[in-house]
Amino acid sequence: YGIRDYRGGGRQSARETASRVAAGAIAKKVLQKNLGEKFKVIAAVTQLGLLGCNVKNWKDKEISKNPFFCPDKSVVKLWEKYLLGVRKSGSSCGAIIEIRAFGIPIGLGAPIYSKLDADITAALMSINAVKGVNIGSGIYSALLNGLESSDEIRQKGKKIIFKSNNAGGILGGISSGQDIIVSFAVKPTSSILLSRKTINKKGKNTEISVKGRHDPCVGIRAVPIGEAMMNCVLLDHYLMNKAQCK
Repeated sequence: YGIRDYRGGGRQSARETASRVAAGAIAKKVLQKNLGEKFKVIAAVTQLGLLGCNVKNWKDKEISKNPFFCPDKSVVKLWEKYLLGVRKSGSSCGAIIEIRAFGIPIGLGAPIYSKLDADITAALMSINAVKGVNIGSGIYSALLNGLESSDEIRQKGKKIIFKSNNAGGILGGISSGQDIIVSFAVKPTSSILLSRKTINKKGKNTEISVKGRHDPCVGIRAVPIGEAMMNCVLLDHYLMNKAQCK
């Protein structure tokens, strides 16, 4: 419409994701009804700027007990101090959010055009400020050899089990029945108090700094958005699978 409001709140604003979170809540209800009690999607911040947490200490109940959506309570105080320092410096920091999906049936997705991992990646990359997505080991799988990367399969009683989950629960674009593990990176917001070089509408060199209240880390706010997008994609693929296979 020819409207480009430089003050924020326009097409780059994360305000538009409120509708996605609402859609994700509906998708979650549908999936819970059809997949049962084992189905669950939960997300948390596992990296705040330069500071990470120990995912081995992940506890679901801790995520909602702190303002960072952190699953490891041992680092919360450290994160508070770190983020306060970032805010006082007038700058910002990024974050990594990990999403875990449990109780996913085998066979969701497709081998080529509707790959489950491709659609999850596209959904998460559509969120404001997201600059990268990992499925399972993701880019770090390049550091592994073939034996290390392989998720070996064994028969245990009547169950088929995997000895690892480097693939993140998706093989060849199709869910394997393992937990789906996805992480995505959110860049530091460019809305900072510090002055930076830029150009104006006339192409002239100038400097810019942003005034007012701005979050030092927008990644924290991406946790429920990531959960919502995961629920929406999983419901899409559940319905497609149901239509094609039953």
